[in-house]
Amino acid sequence: MNPYNPGSLALQERAGVRALADHIAPSITPTLRPVAAAFLELQPMLVLGAADADGRVWSTLLTGAPGFVRATGPRAISVAASLPAPAGSPVGTIALDPRTRRRMRLNGIGRPSARGFTVEAEQVFSNCPKYLQKRELYAPDPTTPTTPTTPPGAPHHGTALTPDQERFVRAADTFFIATVAPDGADASHRGGNPGFVRVDSPTELSWRDYPGNSMFLTLGNLESDGRAGLLFLDWSSGTTLQLTGRAHIAYGPEASDRTTRFRIERSVETPNASPLRWSSPLYSPANPPLSQDPV
Repeated sequence: MNPYNPGSLALQERAGVRALADHIAPSITPTLRPVAAAFLELQPMLVLGAADADGRVWSTLLTGAPGFVRATGPRAISVAASLPAPAGSPVGTIALDPRTRRRMRLNGIGRPSARGFTVEAEQVFSNCPKYLQKRELYAPDPTTPTTPTTPPGAPHHGTALTPDQERFVRAADTFFIATVAPDGADASHRGGNPGFVRVDSPTELSWRDYPGNSMFLTLGNLESDGRAGLLFLDWSSGTTLQLTGRAHIAYGPEASDRTTRFRIERSVETPNASPLRWSSPLYSPANPPLSQDPV
């Protein structure tokens, strides 16, 4: 079964990478290999993307002691957290480990369970370490339960970025993006040197599409639907900024020249949302220099 939807296929054709995408398509399977299950059980965080009851797409950070995410069979995982989406919804998840620059994605159907929720896997695959910044986890001790020293603050809701939130976004070297399409949901990551996300106005962001794995799952979903949810994380304080809205792709004259433009409809900033505290980053050597960076 072809893992690509029509939006992804169209982008692969436009970029001239259809043969490469077909070659790597078998790496997307509905089953968890033992190495993937072992990786998941070591992770203290998971990002989930899904649409809410009103159809808005959000990207949400979930955290817990290692083992809070675990495989319960070759095609299912259990997560000790509340499902931030309606029961039976398509969900996309990404487990990203800054300590090792490894990441894996698992997309499927989310359902509440006695422990929290489960995801019945439909797509499982790993990605290369491109654009992943290396960080060390220094609090809490990753071998102990992740009990926050400071409880999460009250969420701040809005429809546009505040000046402080604009600075937050401009300083980001990583964000997560959730997308949806008729065939399911997906959660992925984008990374680069600080400034790679541009704030074009309090309600508009944009970023260049860097060369990736040629699957075009995220951009394919945007071509098919357009709804998206972004998650920015302050790695040192645990504050999260969630944005939901719509995105489209602006194409340049070259096949590889693509920019994603995102219009904000709703925002939620939560102080101390995560109990995890991470070190300053060691930037990925794959990050392209920005126009203002020294060459």
